[in-house]
Amino acid sequence: MQIDRIQKARLRRKLRVHKKVLGTQERPRLSVFRSNRHIYAQIIDDVASVTLACANTRSGSIPESLKKTGNIAAAKIVGAEIAKQAMQVGIKCVKFDRNRYRYHGRIKALAEAAREAGLVF
Repeated sequence: MQIDRIQKARLRRKLRVHKKVLGTQERPRLSVFRSNRHIYAQIIDDVASVTLACANTRSGSIPESLKKTGNIAAAKIVGAEIAKQAMQVGIKCVKFDRNRYRYHGRIKALAEAAREAGLVF
């Protein structure tokens, strides 16, 4: 009963943010998900329902370069990696979808690292 209320509140927050952000082919959506141990980012074209690029702390060379994967340093690396992959695909402008998370801490670090690497929000 308590869990249902919490899950409904999370879904409400997510939908409140998501209804304002829709990714197109010209300007796809940069969606972020974080757990206690990892952070994930993907660039999505909602019109075609296609993931164009993705980066996270679980795959590639990122886990070997970090001692911990659930901190701000890891989020900065993932932000730079997703921007690098976006540039390879030819994406320069994105819409930032922070999901239900507040814009601070790891979410903010990921966004700022992606901006520094060349993505435009």
